[in-house]
Amino acid sequence: MEEDMKEIKPHSKRLRLFFFWTGILSTFLYRAIIVLTNYSAAWTKAAWYVGTVGFVIYFAHRFQISEQREHLVVENKLIEKTSKLEGLSDDDRAAMEYIFKTLVSSKERWNYIFIFTTSGLAVLLGIYLDFIR
Repeated sequence: MEEDMKEIKPHSKRLRLFFFWTGILSTFLYRAIIVLTNYSAAWTKAAWYVGTVGFVIYFAHRFQISEQREHLVVENKLIEKTSKLEGLSDDDRAAMEYIFKTLVSSKERWNYIFIFTTSGLAVLLGIYLDFIR
């Protein structure tokens, strides 16, 4: 490993589970809103707030992961190095190049930024409309 490159470690299992369950809970709560609107305005708003804040947390995390993956591919020149790897079939090389190229060129980060930003703005607007106005 290069001296100037910091050691890369995944988040702890506990933190990864937190982000996973945050995403699951937020998605569930957004789907539950359609049912809750028939029973309770308070529960509907609670589901919306928790779900939206959960999306802010989850998509900020996904953005960070996506950025780190792209950085690793570019910094370590993995696309260029793939063709020089020994012991791989042409299909293996093509698969690795595809994975690395799509990690670098993917627009998923923009999707994460959009969801993170609009969710954050929605929470702020919701707080203003529900509690301040």
